[in-house]
Amino acid sequence: MKYTVITGASSGIGFETALEFAARGKNLVIAARREEKLEELKTEIAKADSELEVVVRVTDLSVAKNAYELYDSLKDLEIETWINNAGFGNFASVGDQDLNKIGDMLHLNIEALTILSSLFVRDYANTEDTQLINISSAGGYTIVGSAVTYCATKFYVSAFTEGLAQELKANGAKMQAKVLAPAATETEFAQRSMDLDKFEYEGAVPEYHTAKQMAGFLLDLYDSSKVVGIVNGETYEFALKDPIYPYVSRTR
Repeated sequence: MKYTVITGASSGIGFETALEFAARGKNLVIAARREEKLEELKTEIAKADSELEVVVRVTDLSVAKNAYELYDSLKDLEIETWINNAGFGNFASVGDQDLNKIGDMLHLNIEALTILSSLFVRDYANTEDTQLINISSAGGYTIVGSAVTYCATKFYVSAFTEGLAQELKANGAKMQAKVLAPAATETEFAQRSMDLDKFEYEGAVPEYHTAKQMAGFLLDLYDSSKVVGIVNGETYEFALKDPIYPYVSRTR
């Protein structure tokens, strides 16, 4: 029995992605901080297909040891796809940003993603039909004013994942590494980025995708042989692409 792991599955893109993979008959491991939201997701999946196995893991991945513990807790499962979706943003000038929040963002967006990606590659790089999909942002390819630090974390995600994809290919590995780069998406992202109790995209954001649409794009990327799935921040068109960042093979 094989499983698809999705972090940050309690809402937004992660939640909708879990439903999409469940619709394809995939057993799931869903991980996030909010147990009640994960149980809601598990119940919704069971209504659609009661035969699927859905494993819930409640964890705060902004703490590095929790990333190791999450991975270790899944050692007895066979994993075919790992999706690092957990992450959050921040809107503030560098001089004014809350460094406690920034610290958590760096730990989650960069450290946890790197730990989980590395462990998955270590164990599954040469397993047929395995995929690692990391969620970046259009802000991982373009710096957005008032979100400089957030964009920097996503530049890391994009560069790390694209580089890993090239490395795996050069080594003849069977795993594929891919990066999804959404633009504005109707999730809890803006609410948490601006520390608001509520945020309505309708009327406030000129153009955006729904989380369900973005999950559909993620499936398009999953089904393709391309490395990057990216939303154009101006046209909001989605495109599948080869690696965007330049890559130089190490010479001896």
